[in-house]
Amino acid sequence: MPILKTVESKFFQADIPYKPMGKYVHFLTIRITESYPLFQTDAELNKARVRAGVKDKTTISRLSMFKRKQSTPERLVGRELLRNYGLMTAEECEYNVNFAMDNPDCIIYGFAIGDSGSEKSKVVVDTAFSITAFDESHETFTLNAPYENGTMASKGENGSKPGEVTSRINQQDHIRPQVFFPSIVTLKDPTEASFIYVFNNILRTRHYGAQTTRTGRVRNELIGVIFADGEITSNLRWTQAIYDQMKSNNTLNAPDPLDEDDVITAAKNAIEALMADEFIVHTDFIGDAFVSLINEVKTLIGSEKGIQAILQKADAEAKDYAKKHISKKKTALKAGKE
Repeated sequence: MPILKTVESKFFQADIPYKPMGKYVHFLTIRITESYPLFQTDAELNKARVRAGVKDKTTISRLSMFKRKQSTPERLVGRELLRNYGLMTAEECEYNVNFAMDNPDCIIYGFAIGDSGSEKSKVVVDTAFSITAFDESHETFTLNAPYENGTMASKGENGSKPGEVTSRINQQDHIRPQVFFPSIVTLKDPTEASFIYVFNNILRTRHYGAQTTRTGRVRNELIGVIFADGEITSNLRWTQAIYDQMKSNNTLNAPDPLDEDDVITAAKNAIEALMADEFIVHTDFIGDAFVSLINEVKTLIGSEKGIQAILQKADAEAKDYAKKHISKKKTALKAGKE
């Protein structure tokens, strides 16, 4: 029995297929920083030197949000829910340590356990780029580590000289609030349950970037969903098209942050123009067409009964898939070693 009323069942698989079957759903997401997150490697913010727009050929540096910085927090949110509703335990399935190989997280987002087995992720996420240039999107903070008295001056702690000012001062680049990262999250061969499972994870995830920091608040604003028989444009090209739109509308007002309404409008117009140039079969839920869908999904996942039903359905599909395909691989591998 179909779960969703706003989307035709033909866009979904009846169960999780073992081989790729050519059905794709693309979640059009604008990731908006709401604090000072860190997307970094080797203590430096990730950035790339790229063209400003599709039409504007000026070269600029943009902040980069690598794919793992996006998918990992989202799948961890899903894992929390599975544990919360008793569909998985921390002992039987621990992320990057011991995968159970038979739950929605493992089957949808994939895993690799050396000789024990692997499953390719059905969720595809690529690096996202900031709309605004690097220089406009970050700032440097001086960080310190005060003594317990709340000051940087010693009172003789650990043999230090009273009155001595600590040297525990460091500098760190942080991404500013209201920096926008357009990102397309793709789910291959979705069932209704896996579609809502991934949808829910994107909506619920609130923190991205370095997990050791107390910052990292990011809000995901979904502007649409596209069902297709192939992949669509890249994050970079969508970002460049948004930049062109905003430049032509005179809504790039550096050094002031971008207006969210202007970004959303430009993002919708840009993706619609890009999709008009695509040569794949696609059905777009953007603008008014998306409102009914997201409202139905929010209603489903907004109650304990609703989210439990979705998780149980996704779990049943994952276990059925694991029984049919992963158990056979494990048995064959074990037989080969004996």
